[in-house]
Amino acid sequence: MLGEYPIEGRGAAEIAASVERAVGAGELRPGQSLPPMRELADRLGVNPNTVAAAYRTLRERGVIETAGRRGSRVRPKPATTGREELRVEVPAGGRDLSEGNPDPALLPRLAPALAAAAEEGDRRPVLYGGDPIDPGLVRLARTELDADGVPEGPVTVTSGSLDAIERILTAHLRPGDAVAVEDPGWGSVLDLVPALGLRTLPVGVDDDGPLPDDLRRALESGARALIVTDRAQNPTGASVTAPRARALRAVLREHPGTLLIEDDHGHGIVDLPLHPLAGVTHHWALVRSASKAYGPDLRVAVLTGDPVTVDRVRGRQRLGPGWVSLLLQRAVTRLWSQGAVDRAAVAKAYGARRDALVDALAERGVVAHGRTGMNVWVPVPDETGAVARLLQSGWAVAPGARFRVASPPGVRITVSTLAEEDVSGLADAVAAAVRPSPARVYG
Repeated sequence: MLGEYPIEGRGAAEIAASVERAVGAGELRPGQSLPPMRELADRLGVNPNTVAAAYRTLRERGVIETAGRRGSRVRPKPATTGREELRVEVPAGGRDLSEGNPDPALLPRLAPALAAAAEEGDRRPVLYGGDPIDPGLVRLARTELDADGVPEGPVTVTSGSLDAIERILTAHLRPGDAVAVEDPGWGSVLDLVPALGLRTLPVGVDDDGPLPDDLRRALESGARALIVTDRAQNPTGASVTAPRARALRAVLREHPGTLLIEDDHGHGIVDLPLHPLAGVTHHWALVRSASKAYGPDLRVAVLTGDPVTVDRVRGRQRLGPGWVSLLLQRAVTRLWSQGAVDRAAVAKAYGARRDALVDALAERGVVAHGRTGMNVWVPVPDETGAVARLLQSGWAVAPGARFRVASPPGVRITVSTLAEEDVSGLADAVAAAVRPSPARVYG
């Protein structure tokens, strides 16, 4: 027995699955110790090597970690229990500013583009063995990449940014390798890395992007890859500036074997220029998703990179889903080529909402960050208390734990649907929520 939960199984796969189910169900808690391998082997009547294999599988999946003589324990944030589980229940009549979605009013209508793509599919059905990439989409992507100073490289298509990042990581790394990640950073990436059996090394972020000294420490500590968000960083809104890009490239130039992955999260919704880091490491990739500008359900992202990386991604994709639907690719091509999204207007709309909230908070003595994109990050002394007090005031925001590794507490506020008349009330509520709770005096 481990607490009240019995670990079961005769084979390594069964034992690993038993532990993973318990973690996913919350019956094994983050940080809880697992029994020593020999003890568990005796209890189950199996060879210790079987338990060792099960524990190795669990480590590679990001479920447990080993701390030397202290044995194995459930990871503080196990991959089995994703950060998306850290949600808040929106009170009746409350406003949900926690989800990170774009403003539906700023998204284009999809029906005409999808209908046109379907008609083209009727004329030229997509069959096995055909070209898996829409040439029009590649031309549009490469033209803009060239204009933004991204190095020359082949272009392919994936099912969104996270799909691309996963394929790139698995194309080059092996379980146990370390990856430098932004902290705070995109919660899905912070879940994905340990789920692949990789280790995260946090790199601090300010409004101008990752901190060069933190990156140098991570690379000197053995990080084999770096994931950077160039614009509209989630959750802080950071955007890599030209001086910061030069500083980061200088660090990467000292470690040319680093796998560099850039996620241009703000493509199509920001008005600041891109300052790519690519070109100083042997292997690199840059990803642009259609989700923020055209709609989350369009699971299409374009990916460029060095030939080896792109070829490995394409090869692995052929052995899995095969390709990203040409119907969706053609729809995105039509939306993109016809200017279905007024990028300047979208960037201006999100910028006005961010600036209004950041300025209103500043007037109330609250520091907040939101340089680009649709989110504002507010550092808080007590994350749980701030989220709870905002809920009581009718505002649901995302707890910073969804986005942090070692950085201080905070909350993320998505401003994409924030109305002008709501800013003052929200700022008042945030200011009240971040203040320390009054001390109680007992007679």
